[in-house]
Amino acid sequence: MNVLIVGNGLAGTLAAKTMRELDEGVEIEIFGEERHPYYPRPNLIEYLAGRLAPDKLFAFPDGWSERQRIAVRLGEKVARIRPGERKIQTVSGLERPYDVLLLATGARAALPRVEGTGKPGVFVLRTLDDANDLIRHLESHRRVVVLGGGLLGLEVARAIRSREAEVVVIEYFDRLLPRQLDPAAAALLKAQIERGGVSIRLATIAREILGADSVLGVQLESGERLAADTVVIAAGIVPEVCLAKDAGLEIGRGIVVDDRMRTSSPAIFAAGDAAEHRGRIHGIIPAAFEQARAAAFAMLGQDKPYTGTMPINTLKVAGIYVTSVGEIDARGEGYEALVRSLPEAGVYKKIVLREGRLVGGIWMGTKKGAAEIGRLVAVGKHLGPLKKDLLEDDFDFSEIL
Repeated sequence: MNVLIVGNGLAGTLAAKTMRELDEGVEIEIFGEERHPYYPRPNLIEYLAGRLAPDKLFAFPDGWSERQRIAVRLGEKVARIRPGERKIQTVSGLERPYDVLLLATGARAALPRVEGTGKPGVFVLRTLDDANDLIRHLESHRRVVVLGGGLLGLEVARAIRSREAEVVVIEYFDRLLPRQLDPAAAALLKAQIERGGVSIRLATIAREILGADSVLGVQLESGERLAADTVVIAAGIVPEVCLAKDAGLEIGRGIVVDDRMRTSSPAIFAAGDAAEHRGRIHGIIPAAFEQARAAAFAMLGQDKPYTGTMPINTLKVAGIYVTSVGEIDARGEGYEALVRSLPEAGVYKKIVLREGRLVGGIWMGTKKGAAEIGRLVAVGKHLGPLKKDLLEDDFDFSEIL
C-alpha cells in the first residue's frame, strides 16, 4: 500500500508515525514545503526568545525518518492533486501515485485589514524561516508593535521583550483571551504581563503601518501614532485549503471531513488545522493529535473514529500557566460560579457548574489541579458539597476522581 502525506507538521508526522506502528509494510512518503524536518511549532517561541538552541528545535534526532522507513521530501511543495488518477504533482514537476492521500496542509497566518502589511519590517511567525528573519531584524530594530493580543501575540511579545526590545501589543477586544478567560482573569493576566515590561493596549484598532521602504510606526483608528520600526502580526490563522479546493474536494472554512477524517474524495483524508469536522476547525494541538491518529487508522482500513476534542487549553502565556476548559461564564438559570483569586500571587481559579455538575473552569497561575479539572469537566462531574473545597491549594482530587 502506498500512502502519501502532504505536510510535515504535527498532523502529517504523527499520522506517518502511527501508520508505521500499525503496519510495518506500508510505504509512506511525506512532502514538506519547508526545508526543515518536523519541529513543534510552540518551540519557535522559545527559539525567538533565545532560550532554545537551533539543534533543540526539532522533535526527532537525525535519521529518525530513515530508521522508521518514512521517506520525507523537504522543500518539495505539492502543486496539484489529480483524484481521478490518484496522483500528485509537485512544483518541481515530480509525480507520485497514491493508494490513499492525507492532506495535513495546516494553516497560514491571517492578515488583518491594515494598510501596509507588505512593507519590509512587517513579520508573521509561522515557520522557522519566519523566526530567523525576525531575529535578524531585531538586531538593529527594537521598537516593536505586535498586532494581536491572543496567545501567539502575547507569547511573541514576551519572547521579543527578552531581547531587550520595547514592545507594545495592540488588541482589538476589550480584554485578553476573551474565549479562554473571563474579565477578572484577563485583567489579572494583563497586569502580570505588563510587570514584565510589555505594554498592552486594549480595545484598540490599527489602521495603517506607516513608512515607505521601512516601518516607521503604526497609525491607530483614534488618530494616535505609535513609533515602531518592527511590526509582528499575530491575528490568527487561515486553514490552507487551496490544494483541496483545486482538486474539487468539499470545502467549508476548511477541508470537510467525516468521523474517519475522510474527505469528499474516498481515497483522500485530511487532519490538523486544515480539517473541518462537524462544522468546526479546532486549530489546537490536542485536536491535531487525535485527528492524525484517527486518519492513520482509517487509511489502513481500521476503525478509530474521531468524534471531537474537548476544548481544554493548557497554555503558558508569557510564562504564566493558564488552563481554560468548557464553559467559562455562568449565565442563565441553573448556573453557578465559584472563584478564588490571589492577585499578588497571580493565581485565579474558577469553576462553573450547571445544576451542580462541573461544566467549565479557569485555572491560572498554577498547574496543580489543572489536569484534574479538565477530566472532571469532560465527564460533567456532580460535585455536591465538595465544590467549596475544590479551589483550595491542598484539595485532594482523589476524593472525586
